[in-house]
Amino acid sequence: MHTGNFIHIRAPREKIFALVSDLNRWPELLSHYRYVRTLETNERGSIVQMAASRSGIPISWVSEYRADEHALELHFEHLRKWTKGMKVVWTLTPTRDGTRVEIIHDLKFRIPFLGWLAEPIICGFFIENIANKTLAAFKAHLEQ
Repeated sequence: MHTGNFIHIRAPREKIFALVSDLNRWPELLSHYRYVRTLETNERGSIVQMAASRSGIPISWVSEYRADEHALELHFEHLRKWTKGMKVVWTLTPTRDGTRVEIIHDLKFRIPFLGWLAEPIICGFFIENIANKTLAAFKAHLEQ
């Protein structure tokens, strides 16, 4: 499974990175996020439990999280459940009038023969909806 969502935000990438890399603020800024909890901090980053809602359906996941301050990227790796092993990367690419913010999700299903069934649910129903809402909310906040 490979999917990407992107949006253009009229703000410098440094300003965007400063906001989106602060996971503790996500529930305050993103109405579809229920909570973000830091479970552990280590030399590589932190382990976080994140929870959102998709059309009233509560979902949660645990990820290893790392903010790359040099590349201005966010990196997540899901550690449990159906999306275990999913890698998520946020990239911030400067443009003439702002920044292209892209979220890429990559997952090799652990049970390959169920991929045809799991992909439209995980990717189409959950990831695309939540990622698009997340990007739109950050855009609205940063451009006001």
